[in-house]
Amino acid sequence: MKKIVTLLLIGLTMFGTAFAKSRKNTEKDNRISIGMTVQDLSNQIWSGSCESLKKMVTADGGKMVYLDCANNSAKQIQQLENFISARVTIIILQPVDKNAVETTLAKARSRGIKVYCWDEDIQNADICWLIDNYALGKIIGEQAAAWINTKDNGTAEVAVLDYPQIPILLERGNGIVDALKEKAPHAKIVAQSSAINPTEGMAKMETIFQKNPNVKVVCCIGGGGAVGANEAAKAAGKVTPDFGIFAADCTAQEMAAMKNNEGNRMSVLITGGPDEIAKTIYGWVKKLAAGESVEKKVYRVTIPVTAANLGQYYK
Repeated sequence: MKKIVTLLLIGLTMFGTAFAKSRKNTEKDNRISIGMTVQDLSNQIWSGSCESLKKMVTADGGKMVYLDCANNSAKQIQQLENFISARVTIIILQPVDKNAVETTLAKARSRGIKVYCWDEDIQNADICWLIDNYALGKIIGEQAAAWINTKDNGTAEVAVLDYPQIPILLERGNGIVDALKEKAPHAKIVAQSSAINPTEGMAKMETIFQKNPNVKVVCCIGGGGAVGANEAAKAAGKVTPDFGIFAADCTAQEMAAMKNNEGNRMSVLITGGPDEIAKTIYGWVKKLAAGESVEKKVYRVTIPVTAANLGQYYK
């Protein structure tokens, strides 16, 4: 009898150990692993959001890799294939070409990988985190038009820094132009060029100022170009009380320039800064990983930030 009891105790101990190991492995397997690819990490909002999100994931015991595809769809597809091979839990992407990635994302989802798409409405995604980019462009254009009508008697020369290479940013640029024509009909767009980061923004504005020295207003599709445009304006001595740069993203650099009364006069805050963006994304990601039901399309909040309300958002 004693021998039987001993054998039973040994068996229970072994079962308990195996169960503990199984539970530990299950917990480990349930930890989130994320592969993220964005268009351009030189954009302060994108890079800051990626880094903040990685810290949150790592703090919870998960893993995350984020990559820059340099606005190259072929490179982005290869990055997605690598994420699939690595068997990540979640893929997060900002598509360079939404049509080009559909097949690869369908493959990912067929293998149980959840897909979170930032900025594009695509078929093979579990969540599309969206902006009405035409409407956002109109906000930028309307704010610039109000400045023109107030500060420049409605007749300013305007430069537009757009980025038609990416469809959603083409929509945003179209919104800017349409709003300017509607709200400041006597203003004149004398230059239009593409710029998505500070380096491009500065170089393009230097050229524009050389050819069009009377430009008083610059409208940009994003904060990268706006930061570069501000640097070019300062270097050229163009920052006067009637000069203004209007954009989206509301990066820390743009807000610092507003506080210092430099060229940046308004930028549209989209969701929030990098930390708030990361927090929002992570909330949805955790729901996806847990198998919870989620909305397919989620639209982001947009808030125009100027010197008047800067104190609420710039600390």
